[in-house]
Amino acid sequence: MNTARIVVLAIALGAGGIAAFLASGSDKPPPTAAPVVQLPTVDVLVAKSDISLGQSVKPEDMQWQSWPSATASNTFIKRNDRPDATNQLAGSIARAPFIAGEPIREQKLVKADGSGFMAAILPTGMRAVSTEISPETGAGGFILPNDRVDVLLTRRQKNPDRPDQPDISTSEIILANIRVLAIDQAPKEKDGQTTVVGKTVTLELRPDQTSTLMAARSAGSLSLALRSIADVNVAEIRIDETSGTRIAVVRYGVASTMTTQTTK
Repeated sequence: MNTARIVVLAIALGAGGIAAFLASGSDKPPPTAAPVVQLPTVDVLVAKSDISLGQSVKPEDMQWQSWPSATASNTFIKRNDRPDATNQLAGSIARAPFIAGEPIREQKLVKADGSGFMAAILPTGMRAVSTEISPETGAGGFILPNDRVDVLLTRRQKNPDRPDQPDISTSEIILANIRVLAIDQAPKEKDGQTTVVGKTVTLELRPDQTSTLMAARSAGSLSLALRSIADVNVAEIRIDETSGTRIAVVRYGVASTMTTQTTK
């Protein structure tokens, strides 16, 4: 046997030995995975499907869902505390919309107790007042329930100095940052619509604002100016000079009043 054949045989034997070693090593079991830590959970009542503003909630609209205990707010409804909550809340009206999977909070629900929808969702001390509008005076129909608007009064007056000239038109904001409750008889969006063109708008007003609106209806024509959603948090200042200086400040939709007296 010559030297070349010996070298080839040696290489073949070496390769075979390495392959056998590698094959024997592959039989080792894979390393054991670390056990998964189970977080404590609690069953929370959530919306089974989307719930619209003004919708009457039924038991089948809600379901229990596991929720990490560490992130379950005190405002959530837990099965441990209220196992019959689905039946207890049945018939409530949604004061604000829910999305599917959102925890149900009673702050966003109200019991009608025999009253109509509008009476049920009105905050304490507020009034629902309707007035006529048209597409031209209602932001072209792009106002939806729960939007915020300014109410403008436009007057046409004769020029006392130039009676032969055309009337003078003046406009002013008589009510600012007013919540729209309904357009015609639509208190909520339907079928994903983005506009509601109606002839009547229902506004949420304080009693003093109610009288202002009623007086303005006979003084001229009313228009609505749609506000940006970001303006809901803008402070509104109103000064009443009849009894000192009263400053009504609205922050995040909550009104507070401060009174200051001027010294002479």
